[in-house]
Amino acid sequence: MERINPRAAEAVMAQLPEPDADARQHSLNLVSRIRDEINDSGGQLPFDRYMELALYAPGLGYYSAGARKFGEAGDFVTSPEISPLFARCLARQCREVLQETGGDTILEVGAGSGILAADLLLELERLDSLPAHYLILDLSPELQQRQRQTLDRHAPHLLERVSWLTALPASGFRGMVIANELLDAMPVHRFRLLHGNLLEQFVRCDEERFELIWEEPQTVDFSRHLAPALNQIGQVDDYESEINLRAAPWLASLAGCLERGAAVLIDYGHSRAEYYHPSRSRGTLMCHYRHRAHDDPLVYPGLQDITAHVDFTAIAEAAVAAGFQVAGYTTQAFFLMSCGLDQLVAESDAEDAAAHLALVQGVKRLTLPTEMGERFKVLGLTRGMDRPLCGFAMRDMRERL
Repeated sequence: MERINPRAAEAVMAQLPEPDADARQHSLNLVSRIRDEINDSGGQLPFDRYMELALYAPGLGYYSAGARKFGEAGDFVTSPEISPLFARCLARQCREVLQETGGDTILEVGAGSGILAADLLLELERLDSLPAHYLILDLSPELQQRQRQTLDRHAPHLLERVSWLTALPASGFRGMVIANELLDAMPVHRFRLLHGNLLEQFVRCDEERFELIWEEPQTVDFSRHLAPALNQIGQVDDYESEINLRAAPWLASLAGCLERGAAVLIDYGHSRAEYYHPSRSRGTLMCHYRHRAHDDPLVYPGLQDITAHVDFTAIAEAAVAAGFQVAGYTTQAFFLMSCGLDQLVAESDAEDAAAHLALVQGVKRLTLPTEMGERFKVLGLTRGMDRPLCGFAMRDMRERL
């Protein structure tokens, strides 16, 4: 067994803004909840279970509780908050899929603040392509309420078309599925290759502190699940990274409900060859707290986001196994441009200097390689559709998967 210094979290916390008394107590309540499960489980938890509790424990986890997460006042900013152009471009992909399938429904999985839903519906209204139903799947009652407030503020006349779910719809769904920054928030297992030995990461509680440890794997079929990653990594002395074992079951469930249509998955990540590149020998796990990024998942449980980049090769393979066709893979920049970004910018009123400048600044953040343009990728999946998706017309990189 190898331990990771449990006091490292203190050094990280010293560089972060301090939470107020209420937030600190909230975190302590979650720490107590996690500690109880560690004790009930024999003294340790696989990292993916710790991450699941830190993010989704009912009423306490980061995504389940009431702290503001999205936007400039939160911990991070997503593409829909940066500019409405993101939604306006995506609306053109939605319109194409709805027309092709004869569907009348859009499903957004994990809708964040709700601004994507609002801007998307407004743009589809302008395009005379409003769906009859806009479904939002989100398990957090607090986020559902925030999404409702956002829609009521930005598109009150369209709110009646929106419904909230806590599970995927029944089979027979026809239409469009959107998942923006969903996959990166799925709990991951962490593994390490150390001098030819495969280890798994666990979380223990030592003297009232959580600590990370490496031990012999306990997850069932861990080596089998990791075989593609291990083949990619090859022979190394010391290498650690992550694997998402939750995405494949989710994709299988999604395929079970989607009879005809498309799913667009947007997230930051890489192909397998890039994901498990030698330069990423410490993995991709990142935490976000008040717009500060660091790599310690033990800091302020319940108050910080914990994410891992997406292995899009693994997602594509799982999607095909579930019955999807991979319809395209590209960068966010190329996807938005394929969906008419240049035209939308050209249509803006350049004489309204403030509005035009804000629009241009948003385009830069969404598309520049140094911003979100290349870090974020878009994977298109279809069922029962043969027509190519317009979002991949300019550049399709499926050969890189």
